[in-house]
Amino acid sequence: MGLKMLLPLLLVKAVLASLPLQVGLLDADVHGPSVPTMMKINQKPEVTRDLKMIPIENYGVKCMSMGFLVDKDAPIVWRGPMVMSALQKMSREVDWGSLDILVVDMPPGTGDAQLTMSQKLQLSGALIVSTPQDVALIDARRGVRMFSKVQVPILGLVENMSCFKCPHCGEPSFIFGMGGARKTAAEMGLQLLGEDY
Repeated sequence: MGLKMLLPLLLVKAVLASLPLQVGLLDADVHGPSVPTMMKINQKPEVTRDLKMIPIENYGVKCMSMGFLVDKDAPIVWRGPMVMSALQKMSREVDWGSLDILVVDMPPGTGDAQLTMSQKLQLSGALIVSTPQDVALIDARRGVRMFSKVQVPILGLVENMSCFKCPHCGEPSFIFGMGGARKTAAEMGLQLLGEDY
């Protein structure tokens, strides 16, 4: 299971459980698409008469991913312009129908996916996810600064993989450090929205 994909799925699940909303999930990680696996979808999207792809629905969520369009084990070896073109197609040439929320799962970093999505979609906010290690938090801080620079509000910071709980005794082990996201959130004036164990 991709760590970066776990939080969007939990977020979608929480939204669907608490509110009767129409939710879409766009996998913007062109090089490492994980929505097909995480959402248990093994088919290609159909196309409308006006050549728009129809998102594939499972668990009450409409999904679109580059993983639907290529073989499961095929590498996607593309440079920036191809990635940007694919993201534009997946965001603009998809018949999402009526949605209340579109969750866009982006790859780590501050590259083409983040810039393209912030330019092509009117993002309501960015939820920054990081593990507690210093090296991961450096990328998280860069992400905060990048989204702030393109006027996308930061909703908060979530720490993923905060600790490992022993399946036998239940004792936590902080194998990636402890409190890194909490400290970063405080330093950057962000709200820490949770620590995932």
